[in-house]
Amino acid sequence: MAGNKVKVHRSAMAKREERWAWLFIAPPFIGFMLFMAYPIVFALIASTSKWTGINSLWGNIVGLQNYAKIFADAKFWKSMATTIIYMIGIPIGMILGMLIAMGLKRGIPGKRLLTTMYYVPVVSSLVAVSILWAWVFNYDYGLLNGIYKFLTGAHGPNWLGDEHMVKISLIIFMVWKGLGGTVILYLAGLQNIPRDYYEAAMIDGANGFDKFMNITLPLLSPVTFYVLITSLIGGFQVFVEVQVMTPSGGPNYSSATVVYYLYEKAFTNGQLGYGSAVAVILAIIIFIITAINFWGQDRWVKTID
Repeated sequence: MAGNKVKVHRSAMAKREERWAWLFIAPPFIGFMLFMAYPIVFALIASTSKWTGINSLWGNIVGLQNYAKIFADAKFWKSMATTIIYMIGIPIGMILGMLIAMGLKRGIPGKRLLTTMYYVPVVSSLVAVSILWAWVFNYDYGLLNGIYKFLTGAHGPNWLGDEHMVKISLIIFMVWKGLGGTVILYLAGLQNIPRDYYEAAMIDGANGFDKFMNITLPLLSPVTFYVLITSLIGGFQVFVEVQVMTPSGGPNYSSATVVYYLYEKAFTNGQLGYGSAVAVILAIIIFIITAINFWGQDRWVKTID
């Protein structure tokens, strides 16, 4: 009889624990369904419709017509090419970030001040710094052309008004904006490398280049991997700086990115279904790139055992 009471007591406790478990699981699950699953499903459905936000979503289903129009649109391919060109700044930023972090690691004077200065752009408003750099690059009264004219007596290039210079200008801005975060990450990675490794290499007669190639670079690969993944994902999401610094997509649509193209179609032209199709394509591209990178993670990411 006593055994049955214990069994009933344990059963009641298990049920109570289960209820508490569901109580804790419910908020994140509901949040996921509302803010992740539902928007994804809705975007997939909307991408097959000529939905404008005013007309009926279900009454204007056109199948894959939106996707066919996207792939036939020269503007889409131009914006995609521009997006990829901007990613030239990713390796530039990574190399500069690593070099600066290595310099700061050596304990140069004013290390804390310099670290803070590098990180300020990261935490600054993207809109605000984009407006600031639009002034820096301004053809008539910008800072760069003012310095150029002072030094040479000639007028500087049209940084944001030339099809080629606008890409270079935005790459410079993007590298500057993200450099501080890269420096902080590499600095943290450098501080986690045991000094014993370098001391052992020194005893073996390794020079500075050998230590960098065989110790520093391999053991920074987790940081490099993280920076690469986040930078690639961020590279496909570039929009604010393009919208602020070149509001019409630049001369001859030369600065427009895929996200700018999406914004233009969905919100300027009111083609929300078409814009949803662009968003789906963009999500698939980001997923494929991320999957490839994670597939190769075990092959080139080294960790400290």
